[in-house]
Amino acid sequence: MQIESNAIVTLHYTLTDNEGEIIDQSEDGSFLYLHGAMNIIPGLENALTGKVAGDEFTVKVSPEEGYGEKDEQRIQVVPKKMFDNVDEIKPGVQFHAQDPDGNDVVVTVVEVQEEAVVIDGNHALAGVELNFAVKVVDVRKASEEEISHGHVHGEHGHQH
Repeated sequence: MQIESNAIVTLHYTLTDNEGEIIDQSEDGSFLYLHGAMNIIPGLENALTGKVAGDEFTVKVSPEEGYGEKDEQRIQVVPKKMFDNVDEIKPGVQFHAQDPDGNDVVVTVVEVQEEAVVIDGNHALAGVELNFAVKVVDVRKASEEEISHGHVHGEHGHQH
């Protein structure tokens, strides 16, 4: 079966930056997703369309087709007192917050100043060109329940 909308795809991938440093990789072909449900970045999903089990390929994904360009407006300086209930505040620490539209976002502490903290609401891979090495392990038709819920269900049905 070819990968198309409403297919459940099992794959193995290794993600590297342009210097060849491994950013992420799946564990032994256990990454599953529902194709066409916007559960993975567009550049990778587009490259997978039409592939079949056994196909292996590499694809370079631009920031626009990945996690977007870095948005300087998502970098903010906030009062340090906002973190009074936090045990340790240092660069690299991440927090869940809400953007002005009420959407959940992850923000990363960039710098801790005397009276303020610089936080970045961009995805960690925003602005980064992504290099995927992919092996398609399996492709199957999604169940009606998976399609209606917009994601893969486990071996024993609905698990969320």
